Amino acid sequence: MKSTPFPFSSSSSNNNNGSTGTPGSHLHGKRDKQTLNIIMGKAMPCLLSTFAITTIFTFFLYSPDPFNLTPPPKQTQKQQQGGDAHHLLDQTISLKPPTSPPNLKVEENCELFKGRWVPDHEGARYSNWSCPTMPDSKNCFRHGRKDKDFLNWRWKPDGCVLQKFDPKAFFEIVRGKAMAFVGDSVARNHFESLLCLLSQEEAPVEAYKDADDRNRIWHFPKHDFILKVIWTKFLVAGEERMINSTTSAGIHDLYLDRLDENWARDLHALDYVIISGVHWFFRAIYLHQDSKVVGCIYCNEPNVTNWDVKMAVKMALRAALDRINNCKECKKTVVVVRTFSPSHFENGLWNTGGTCNRTGPARELEIDSGRDVYEVRDKQVEEFQRVRKKVKKGKKFGVLDITRVMRVRPDGHPGLFWGNQWMKGYSDCVHWCLPGPIDVWNDFLIGNAKNKLWTVFKPEFFSLPTLTSINRTAISPTML
Repeated sequence: MKSTPFPFSSSSSNNNNGSTGTPGSHLHGKRDKQTLNIIMGKAMPCLLSTFAITTIFTFFLYSPDPFNLTPPPKQTQKQQQGGDAHHLLDQTISLKPPTSPPNLKVEENCELFKGRWVPDHEGARYSNWSCPTMPDSKNCFRHGRKDKDFLNWRWKPDGCVLQKFDPKAFFEIVRGKAMAFVGDSVARNHFESLLCLLSQEEAPVEAYKDADDRNRIWHFPKHDFILKVIWTKFLVAGEERMINSTTSAGIHDLYLDRLDENWARDLHALDYVIISGVHWFFRAIYLHQDSKVVGCIYCNEPNVTNWDVKMAVKMALRAALDRINNCKECKKTVVVVRTFSPSHFENGLWNTGGTCNRTGPARELEIDSGRDVYEVRDKQVEEFQRVRKKVKKGKKFGVLDITRVMRVRPDGHPGLFWGNQWMKGYSDCVHWCLPGPIDVWNDFLIGNAKNKLWTVFKPEFFSLPTLTSINRTAISPTML
């Protein structure tokens, strides 16, 4: 069944054409002047919703209003839900730095991504008071969310300990380097979490923002560290078909033998690349290779091979990883593949009343997100394993295998609490509240970076015959 795109965004119709140099090369001294280059894509026209929704919400609005949020330690969920909203917002978080540098050593045979969520009453690691860069659309407490128990959990791997993110230790690892998050708005969500965590140690300085607020660069001058987010829908080159040059036809063309140069041309200037991107594949797409149409998703044409989403994701990721591996200028690049982040719409799809109202972690079999989620994840891991077997000298490839970790956290999404003014009643069950469960992604990131353990969850673990596949539009609506 064809997916209905989620129209909560400003978006760009063609991320591959044209380029614009970005300011800020003075930030890195000896670094190539292109270190801070960001290629601005052309503005994409509105997505035409099948439900006659024509108003587009510009999703990334920044509003650092000084509301304070505090998860009261050891407070029960019932007490939290019954508390006064103003009382919840007026409390402050005690952000205590570690008394000594934590021991970040992880056991060599530890599978970081196999484990469970356990209670942790330390609560949030930051608030929008201590993180002025927090985006308004992820600031769930500012927009009326009252429950806080979803903050009182931590991930515990089986047989070892995952240390919480320590910004001091992270800065020592990345001092003098540049890191980029490459992908869609969920990649942006991850980037924003890291930015908030790092801002507890040093306030970042904004170095660049494009006109569409798609591509951003922040600089931490004390540690000479550059952090950027680079927008791309598909990793590979793509364009949207238009009607009369103004209206979206709801169809994309992807070119599997060409990368989206919006991010690819920046590779030589990056030390770390966190790469992801799946959500945009759930729509009608024609796939091109060697100037020929080799398949399509959700088109059902008699003379065109029908591809499923997981194979298209696999081939796009393969093109991206091969380009990086063969990049002669990318001498010591560390590339991290972040696996599919599941959405959690219940009681409907995004456009038929679907919600995500849970206030705590769920048991795994309570979440009917479908086998498709794991099939996509498996293809991502396969491509990671493939490229690692033929890795070129100096490069490193890793994975943040977060799919199962996040599958049981339906409580972590903004839901109705994301401040939308144009589409009242629509829930965001794709992105993650800040602070929230997404912060664990950066626990994994520093754990892997410090110990060089790019642990992969064993594929056979995902043999879950009790799961029932569901309509793809419920799995991954685009909210980008």
